[in-house]
Amino acid sequence: MRFVTFEVASAARLGLVEGGEVADLGARALIDAIRAGKDGLAAAAKAAGNAPRLSLDGLTLLPVIPRPGKIICLGLNYAEHAAEGGRERPDYPNFFMRCATSLVGHGAPVVRPRVSEQLDFEAELAAVIGRTVPRHVERARALDYVAGYSCFNDVSVRDYQRRTPQWTIGKNFDGSGPFGPLFVTADELPPGATGLAIASRLNGETMQSANTRDMIFPVDETIALLSDCMTLEAGDVLVMGTPAGVGFARTPPVWMKPGDRIEVEIEGVGLLANPIATE
Repeated sequence: MRFVTFEVASAARLGLVEGGEVADLGARALIDAIRAGKDGLAAAAKAAGNAPRLSLDGLTLLPVIPRPGKIICLGLNYAEHAAEGGRERPDYPNFFMRCATSLVGHGAPVVRPRVSEQLDFEAELAAVIGRTVPRHVERARALDYVAGYSCFNDVSVRDYQRRTPQWTIGKNFDGSGPFGPLFVTADELPPGATGLAIASRLNGETMQSANTRDMIFPVDETIALLSDCMTLEAGDVLVMGTPAGVGFARTPPVWMKPGDRIEVEIEGVGLLANPIATE
């Protein structure tokens, strides 16, 4: 199943995607369907039978989950990306947090802030937790707690990211976290969404091209490691790191600027595209 969250008259609505059409499921939230478990998602899909149909192309899309409880990101989770930044392959994930106010939907502008020109792209897989993960969960069971996947662009303001030892400030500017357009249930993809091509394109030029099998810490291991520390809940989002090819590592650096278009595409998951605007 494939879902979108979209906006009508300033209100969020849930839709089931069927081909190029969306069955309008009304003012219900994807996160509530996820919290209801597989039955909740199945019930939402069943309700699509009598729902009005809309054109996907004509919708104003929101982040698939506009306000997740937690957004936990991994840095340096592809060895070649770590190397291009002069870093060693990590022995433990570089975790950091995003906040919901940074999120934007497919098609919405990514905002280059007035305080920086160093706006960089990062194509990433997002995994959405489907139910509460018990502490110290075994890796072999970890994927049982994943509801589905989406695309994410972990846009970074690089000079602010480097101002502190922690990366938080450079990863949380408003309008810097495209998330969507589709939420794809886990049963539609290989376990852990592994073995999928992942790429970014800036103005049609491929900048990053890799495969999710190249992640140092895959989804199941990441969940197991996090469960040693915290409770993961339904609707929490794990943003799984980016491959090599980002803008800061190029000579000269490539920064996104107003008028540009950035795309993130993951095989079987979708195409996330956003224009760049200025604050």
